[in-house]
Parts: sequence; structure tokens; C-alpha cells
Amino acid sequence: MGRIAVRHVLDSVAWAIGIFGAVAFRYDFQLDQIHVDPLVAVWLLAALLQAVIGRLGHAYGTRHRIGTLAEVNSIFWVTLTTGLVVGAVVVLVGQSVMVPRSSILIAFPIAFVIMGGVRYLDRRFTELATRPPEGSARVLVYGAGYLGSTLVRRMLTDPSANLMPVGLIDDAPERRNTWVDGVRVLGTGADLEAVTRRTGATELVVAIARADAILLRQISDGARLAGLNVKVLPPLEEILSGKSRLRDLRDVSIEDLVGRRPIDTQFELVAGYVEGKRVLVTGAGGSIGSELCRQLFQFSPAELIMLDHDETGLQATQISLTGQGLLDGDDVVLASIRDAATIREVFEQRRPEVVFHAAALKHLPVLERYPEEAWQTNVVGTLNVLEAALAVDVGVFVTISTDKAANPISVLGMSKRAAERLTAWAALQSEGRYLSVRFGNVLGSRGSLVPTFASLIDSGGPLTVTHAEATRYFMTIPESCQLVIQAGAIGNPGEVLILDMGEPVRILDIANRMIEMSGRDIAIVFTGLRHGEKVHEELVGSDEVGRRPVHPLISHACVDPLDPGDLELERTWCRPTGSTSRPPTSAR
Repeated sequence: MGRIAVRHVLDSVAWAIGIFGAVAFRYDFQLDQIHVDPLVAVWLLAALLQAVIGRLGHAYGTRHRIGTLAEVNSIFWVTLTTGLVVGAVVVLVGQSVMVPRSSILIAFPIAFVIMGGVRYLDRRFTELATRPPEGSARVLVYGAGYLGSTLVRRMLTDPSANLMPVGLIDDAPERRNTWVDGVRVLGTGADLEAVTRRTGATELVVAIARADAILLRQISDGARLAGLNVKVLPPLEEILSGKSRLRDLRDVSIEDLVGRRPIDTQFELVAGYVEGKRVLVTGAGGSIGSELCRQLFQFSPAELIMLDHDETGLQATQISLTGQGLLDGDDVVLASIRDAATIREVFEQRRPEVVFHAAALKHLPVLERYPEEAWQTNVVGTLNVLEAALAVDVGVFVTISTDKAANPISVLGMSKRAAERLTAWAALQSEGRYLSVRFGNVLGSRGSLVPTFASLIDSGGPLTVTHAEATRYFMTIPESCQLVIQAGAIGNPGEVLILDMGEPVRILDIANRMIEMSGRDIAIVFTGLRHGEKVHEELVGSDEVGRRPVHPLISHACVDPLDPGDLELERTWCRPTGSTSRPPTSAR
């Protein structure tokens, strides 16, 4: 007998108990006064109606999980409707067949309670059968809100994850001593060591949606003292959509601890300008360009054109989007932005409507030694892409810049400042929106600080830090790409958009924490600031005014346009560092 048939039988039994029990109660359990035959007819009518109405109302089947509030609510309305119909019949004919009129009024709650109780027991037995096996890791869950409650339930019903929740930690006083599926809130973060000793936990899972880096550092430090391994969840939207599993829990990373407070740029609300358009991304094989392509892909552009001169990078991006890296489709274009003729040909053939210009050279020390390379790629290459875009009337053009372009003193900063100003010039030549986006350091991007430190730690050190007080602004790759996409919607022609990246982070603090997380004894060596480096980066130049007319965390600044005819005047900084003259302090 199938599960649904069993439910029908049990519910009909519930009505039998309810009806016969109600009549027995009505006659003070003097069973000789009860007329059985009419009661059997009433019971059969109730059982039939319960089955029919329940089927029509989807109370039986797979719509609801067994024992959930949704199923109980559905059964309540089916049982109530059945009781009203049967009650009406009894009122009309009950007296003539010796069935008390009050019997159904009493029978309905009895039957409903039995039905609910059976479902509760079914759910409890099911959960007991799927509990984590003996030997599973004992886990404390930090956060007893919706996310923490959901996580506990999933742990208790997923034996393959081998995670047994033994307690909850929550800093909200009103949640102290509350229970979630039999797991109790045992204390706050301050009680972590005592709770760990009490429960024997070995893992701590942070279940706080959008926990910021400050909170994660506090939790991580407390967990280290308690001897707990800290794990974090995948993004909340993946959990709620069912895309992630418990085994996707991962160790807390330096990006989690260094990053700023999470910022919701709400870019999905304004990215409609991408849908149905031909979109081209330069530098599509790089860290920023590839993530940009992945985010743009979800907005269903008519065509996503990925351009780069790195064929391996293009292949990796194509694999991440389509699952294949054959490199034989029109979605990939192998070309260098230094080649003006080729770029012009690509634009004339593909006619992009939206362009994101991510191609650039970005490593400050090497560009100080080879400034001509910075000039050819970051300045001339940007001009090549801009002129090709103007020739085919691109409607939206976003140049990716860097915070080093604010009050620049390095070749990298000067070249990106020139790219911003060329973009502002192009905005004057077009009716479209041509603008720039200025980033701080991007966590996890290829060749950036964190991967470099990780490689040095793996090789045994030492870690090289330029200056004990040097600070930098940090943002994640996904967040930086969200800003790029939003910039195309809210930025005005010629502007530079700058994300509020919170307080800058000291590089020495990152080095110390990464060494601590590695568990190894690694030395730190101070090398001194390199040519073109600042102790503290800036986001807005001294001659710029940052306004926030649209989003409270995104500043808009204006830069002076740079006519291509005046480019040669900019080449005063384009000489090796061995030259007697240093780069000027302004690109103007």
C-alpha cells in the first residue's frame, strides 16, 4: 500500500474514532443507547468526503512535507470542510436516524487532533531515521535566526553530511535558552569556550546572513581560543534556492576576515540595460573580466562577446559559462587592444551596444620599470577601444580604473588616470554613457596581495611587507563586478564612480592573520616602499568632489576630459625609473 493510501486509511480511522467517540461522550458512555448502523453511514460519508476534498485541495500528495505547518494547515481546512458538510447532513436527517446533532461538532476536533498527531509521529520517526550517524562531527551553530534554524534542520536530516548540531550560539538576549528542533541556544559568543567544553564540539559554523568582516574576526578569534574550526556558509541566495549543500561549507578564508561590511549595490534592479543587448567585455580572460562575464551572462544578453589576447584565460572563462572550452564559437575573440585596426574591425563586425573595458596592465612595480608598456596598453589601448566604440555608436561604455588614479604618483596610477580622462573625452563625443569605475585592491584577483602572500607562506616565507603602517582598500571580485554593472545604469557621462569601501586595512595585519591561519612559523620582512607606492591609498583626488546622488555608498566624481590630440603632453611620465625625473603628481 502506497504512502498516500495509508494516509487516507489513517484519516478515515481518525474520523471513525472522532464520530464514535463523540456519540459515546454524548450518551455518557452508555453504549447500549448508541445506534451503530447510522453512525457507520455517517463515518463512511465523512471518510469519502475527506478523501475527495483532500485530493481537490492537494492535501494528499507531495505538495507538503510530512508534519510541516503547511500540511497541518491544509489538513485543517479539509477536515473542517468535511465536518461542515457532514454536520449539515446530520442536522437535516440526524434526528430521524437517531444520530445526535452535536456529534460532528465534537467529532471534528477529535479527528483533526488525531490526524495531526499521526503526521507528527511520522515526521519524528522519519527524522530519527535520517539523523547523522555516530562519529559525526559535533557542531556549534553561531546564529539562531532563520538561517541558523534552517541549517540545524538540514544537518539533522542529512546523514551524508556527517554533521551533528549540539548547540546554538547567539548574542541576542531574547534567544537565550530557546530551542530549534531539539537543539538549544547555550550562550553568547563570550561563552564559546565554556560551551565548547560542555558539548565537546569541534566545529563552529557561522550562520549569520551577511556577517561583516569585523564580526567574523571576533568569532574567529574566539573560536581559535576555544579550539574550534570555523566554517562559513555559501551565499544566502544559494542556500535558499537549494543550489548549495551542507558539504559546501568551507573554512573561513582571509577574504572573509579582511573584507569590509557586505554592501548590497542592488545591481540586479538596474541591470536591465544589458538584457537583450550585444555586450562586449575586454580583458575577459582576467580575474575581473571573467567574473564580469559570469555576472552579465545571467542577465540574458543577446550576445556576450569575450575579447582578450590570452587564449588560456578565454578558455577558462568560456568553460565557467558554458561548460565547454572549445574556443571555436563567436563568443570568444582573440585580439589585443593595442592593435587599433583589429579592434576597429571587431567592433564593426560585431556591433556591440554595451562595452565593459577591463583589459589593462595592473602591477605597479613592473610598470615602474617598463612605463612604455603601461602607456601602450592602459592609455593607447583604451583609446583604441574608445574610438572603435564611438565609430559604431556604443550606447554604454564602462572603463575599469583603480584607486591609484586618485592623486597618482605611479606609472600605473598615471596611466589609469589618463584612461579615465580619455573616457570622459569620449563621453563628449557621444550621446551614450561613457564613464569609469574606480576600484581599491580586489581580493583574490590574479597576482594580488592575498594570493601572493599565500604562495610565500606555502614556500616557507618570509612574507615581504613594504611598510609597517601601509594600508589599502579592499573589495571582493563579485562585488567589484556588481559595481561595474551598476555603473552602466546610474553613472552619468564622463563621471568616475567610486564604491565606499569602508576603512582601509593594514597590510601587516593581513600578513599576521594569514600566518596565524596557516599554523606555521613564518617571518615577516619589511622591504620599504617601492617607487610609486603610497603608504595610504586614496579614493577621491584632492581636486575632485565626491557626490552620492543615487546610492548612499557610491560616490560620483568628475574628471577633466583628455583630448587624444594632447596625449603626447602626457608622456612626460612615460620613462623608466632610472630617469632623473620622477612622474609628476598630477596627470593634468
